[in-house]
Amino acid sequence: MAMLRDWGLALGRRAGRPVARVQKDSGDPEVERIRVAAAAADWSTVRDVLEGRPESEDRTELVRAVGATAGAERWIAEVLAAEPDAPLPRLVAGFRHITWAWEARTAARATQVSRAQFEVFHARLRTAEEWLYEAAEREPGWTTPWVGLITTGRGLQVGREAARRRFEAAVRRDPHHVPVHQQRLQQVCAKWSGSHEEMHAFARASVFGAPGGTPLGQLVARAHIEHWLHLDSRAGEAHMTRPETVASLREAAEHSYRHPDFVRSGGWLEVYNTFALAFSLAGDHASARECFAATEGRVTEAPWDYVGADPVAAYKKHHAASRR
Repeated sequence: MAMLRDWGLALGRRAGRPVARVQKDSGDPEVERIRVAAAAADWSTVRDVLEGRPESEDRTELVRAVGATAGAERWIAEVLAAEPDAPLPRLVAGFRHITWAWEARTAARATQVSRAQFEVFHARLRTAEEWLYEAAEREPGWTTPWVGLITTGRGLQVGREAARRRFEAAVRRDPHHVPVHQQRLQQVCAKWSGSHEEMHAFARASVFGAPGGTPLGQLVARAHIEHWLHLDSRAGEAHMTRPETVASLREAAEHSYRHPDFVRSGGWLEVYNTFALAFSLAGDHASARECFAATEGRVTEAPWDYVGADPVAAYKKHHAASRR
């Protein structure tokens, strides 16, 4: 799976009905603005956008958008040289090197990645770590550097204890930061260094340790989707349709998007899309329809890229199944 993806939405209409589309941003106009500026090597605009979005309002998506821009590693090097003490260029350089590292590795299974690819992957991640630690040292209150460090730590296989310390450093700064928890969930998956039991326990503790209406509710749905992916088709279907699985999804939904305090801002579409897939796989078509209706055809890249190369096609397939 491609790492550090930006989440996206777009809404079209055909004959008065929503047409599902995917676009790599959350609908925040500043994401597109910063992406255009990054592509043009316009550091002045990139800096203005980032400085205009405080850490308390989660600027992770904006930094990721710059990091995902091809060629950004060239112009950010010039900025680093020109601003040797500034934390923002280091933050951007760190995220660019993370994305650049996974571009070299690709989304292939480890057995299909060459030694040369792994060498480039690890070298770029080590460079990312240097920039991110420097950003964190210059701005101790920032959470975003730690989002990056949790990711680099997983790629570099720093070990369970070091990975745990990085997560704890992040949540000390922002206890309910969604990208931080998403990255930690990946760390405790069976496919990395954890287990199904640890993954589900982490998801539940994170969700129910947060106030009602939390967007972290999606972690429970993501955990079940990860579990499903790890199994063969028959065992995966059996897991998703277990009464216990359906009950856990409904309980998380009640504490998340069904809660009266849930706010449709930030990554709210990601919450609905993730629950839509989980409920669809679980055979709870009424709950899936509820989530699909809330999206109004607006498709986030994840979780649909888990179930097909084309997120829109996967969304449409499960949407159709939920209406039968």
